[in-house]
Amino acid sequence: MRHSSRLPKICVALGLPTVNQLLEMAEREIENGSRFFEFRLDFLDQPLDGCDAIRQLLKRHPDTKILATCRRHQNYGRFNGSIDEQVAVLEKAVEAGAIAVDVEIESAEAAPQTVDRLRNLTDLIISFHSYSGTPPLQKLMVRMQRYPADAYKVVTTARKPSDLMRLLSLVREKPGVPLILLSMGEIGFPSRVLSVKMGCLYSYAAPNTAQGTAPGQVSSDKMRSVYATEKLNRDTGIYGVIASPVKHSISPQIHNRALQFRRINGIYLPFLVETGQLKDFMQVASELPVKGFNVTLPHKQKILRYLDAVEPLARRIGAVNTVWKKAGKWRGTTTDVAGTLRPLEKKIKLRGCSILVAGSGGAARTAAFALSDAGAKVSLTGRNLDKVRALAKVVNGTVISGEEAVKENYDVLIHATSLGMYPNPEGVYFPDKIPADIVFDMVYNPRQTTLLRNAAQQGKVCIDGLQMLIEQAAESFTLWTGEDAPRKTMENAAARALETDYVQGNAGQETQQG
Repeated sequence: MRHSSRLPKICVALGLPTVNQLLEMAEREIENGSRFFEFRLDFLDQPLDGCDAIRQLLKRHPDTKILATCRRHQNYGRFNGSIDEQVAVLEKAVEAGAIAVDVEIESAEAAPQTVDRLRNLTDLIISFHSYSGTPPLQKLMVRMQRYPADAYKVVTTARKPSDLMRLLSLVREKPGVPLILLSMGEIGFPSRVLSVKMGCLYSYAAPNTAQGTAPGQVSSDKMRSVYATEKLNRDTGIYGVIASPVKHSISPQIHNRALQFRRINGIYLPFLVETGQLKDFMQVASELPVKGFNVTLPHKQKILRYLDAVEPLARRIGAVNTVWKKAGKWRGTTTDVAGTLRPLEKKIKLRGCSILVAGSGGAARTAAFALSDAGAKVSLTGRNLDKVRALAKVVNGTVISGEEAVKENYDVLIHATSLGMYPNPEGVYFPDKIPADIVFDMVYNPRQTTLLRNAAQQGKVCIDGLQMLIEQAAESFTLWTGEDAPRKTMENAAARALETDYVQGNAGQETQQG
């Protein structure tokens, strides 16, 4: 592209029904540091009015770059006119100051000479969009490159992790061809960051205070601050978390801030890996290549079969939450143990102390193994007493019902169920008397659960779940990078993430709850 050297790496896509709303949103984004916009003229009630909006914005902010798009409804847009009318709108946009225009391949095929007129005026991007999946990409590129353009944009929908690799491989397979590559949807999100790292011209983001124009777009602020998209390069190391769901994990905020603080050239991404897609992801992890990743629901047990080496305690527990590559081999461990022990060791000597673990899922299992190995006397309770008995047997623990547990007094209560987790924060395992002097609630959203609030009122010492999450994360960070983890920085990043709206209502625990 003639303007590529001057383009920011993040293009904010603005699709709004009126010129006033369009300009208002652009002004807000400029205040937040954005300088490159896609004006979706087809979203306007009167697309030609958008050309005046371009002129107005550039008069006030002449250093701003505007890409004009007027996508026809036949090609997933909202413009109902003919191709001639579409091109006429884009020509007016160029006259108003747009530095590039985006035209669908279908329009180029139907009217090649008409579309080619645009290339004589400005940079022409020929684009393809698939909302149904990821088609054969080599054939697609042959089809698109029949028509001269300054860049080619391919937007697909990922159905499995390997769809990401197929798309991003075009950078390597088409050297010297200016590309914009994006995969829509939650599975496709990593492509929005990795495409820039791998050498694509730019990526797209949503505005900070409105929805984007395509599934999977995140805010421009998040693209800049969390993922540092503008600073990535081919040497940037890749880390991440695999889960289902994963969209509302706060691990990217925690780890990316830690990488930035330690000045490590790395990026940490959320990878949605559905049940049955673990083998597919492991192939992608090797090809990208990924240096290390966290593992959470539903893959903590199944990941073991894909690893070359697993640390003994993780194998005994039967779950791995941290994977890294060393000497070409995938290795796994569980940092959940550190997440359980370290917050407690600051409050009490574990050997010989009495601990009640409430729960029977993955978090309870890890806690029971870790505390038993540390020499604590472990009792277990839970709603599923059959699972509780099975866990107690392997850790030499004692089984007790909830009704009997409240009659006792333990040094520590560890709450390892999902009760009290957002969006149902009113849930509480012990609604009245809490039978312990120290209460450790592994739920971290909300940070002060009903259980912890009641515990504080009863004069108990409280440990919130965020402390466990930070210790888990810190241990993983050190395994991957060899650097001391900046715990305070990570905790501050986690606290900020929990305050944002997108976490509320959808956040899940990063440890397995029973």
